[in-house]
Amino acid sequence: MLNSAISLGINYGQLGNNLPHPESVVPLVKSIGARSVKLYDADPRVLKAFANSGVEFIVSLGNEDLVRMRDPKQAAAWVKSNVQCYLPATKITFIAIGNEVLTLNDSALSNSLLPAMESVHAALVSLNLDKQVAVTTAHNLAILDVSYPPSAGQFRRDLAQKLSCILEFHSKVGSPLFINAYPFFAYKSNPKQVQLDFVLFGPGSGIIDQGSGLHYYNMFHAQVDAAYAAMEKLGHKDVCLQISETGWPSKGDADEAGATPENARLYNGNLMRLKKGTPMRPNADLNVHVFALFNENQKPGPTSERNFGLFKPDGTPVYNLGFNTTGLGLGMGSVSGNSSVSDGGTSSPEGPSDGYLAITSDHARSLPLSVLCMAVSAVVAFHL
Repeated sequence: MLNSAISLGINYGQLGNNLPHPESVVPLVKSIGARSVKLYDADPRVLKAFANSGVEFIVSLGNEDLVRMRDPKQAAAWVKSNVQCYLPATKITFIAIGNEVLTLNDSALSNSLLPAMESVHAALVSLNLDKQVAVTTAHNLAILDVSYPPSAGQFRRDLAQKLSCILEFHSKVGSPLFINAYPFFAYKSNPKQVQLDFVLFGPGSGIIDQGSGLHYYNMFHAQVDAAYAAMEKLGHKDVCLQISETGWPSKGDADEAGATPENARLYNGNLMRLKKGTPMRPNADLNVHVFALFNENQKPGPTSERNFGLFKPDGTPVYNLGFNTTGLGLGMGSVSGNSSVSDGGTSSPEGPSDGYLAITSDHARSLPLSVLCMAVSAVVAFHL
């Protein structure tokens, strides 16, 4: 069971040709105690299957739909056909507009992000749904220009104006900022310098942020607080932050250090035992969504991308986290493989950050040597 002092949910990706039907997934999700499920689309089969289950849902509007969602009529039509028709039986609580848009180096998408968010929110208001369904978008940590130490966290200068406007939106409507945080990618990029205990919530002595005097015992909290510090520098201590993705793969390529079942078990197991808050925000509820429910055999990218799941497609655990599950048994068959949204940390942001906290999957594979050296320096300094 995902019994923790923090609120825990699960990411339900469907980029696989051997995944179970959604009806079979309902008891699995309930058996692990997940409070919330995040989708990378608004799959009607899933939303219908979970009707009257009590599980909350985050549905997503794909990057490919952002430009047309600037049109209020298109946004209203999307909300009616993908959200309103499932309420109240299926508890949809958030709509995530796009995924990691600002680091894709696509001006058409980035310029459409906030207008799309505003149009979808206006549609919810017009349908009297804005009090039960909120609008947000997920960012990876490549939006940070400075991430060491956490108290010095600062957004990239080229993204600061857009992020300021997005934070103004969140402040106005009362919705949280979503962040995808992956300590795995920092370790994968520099396994000789980054301490494994620090990324796996191990028993080490941790580090002290010389700027704030706060003590950090794990990289996850350091990543989150770097984002909080960046938000505060734009004048938005009023916006809360939630973790839309975090996880650890159980398998990887030869150059993907740390991708093992034991490390995945330690990371996710320790994550689920975290207490509420971070050193900078001790009372914050991060509403962490673990990535991911299943291994997905059709995800592109390195081997790790297909092995973030807590479960195999038959419903048996990839490694032991103490869940009381026996597999699915029945109801197997392809349900996706045609998802229009690339779920998980597979985007390739350009304009790399100089902070180790902002390294993401493909980003880390293509970082120039000079930038990796700066990242290593930050990690070494962080542990002195």
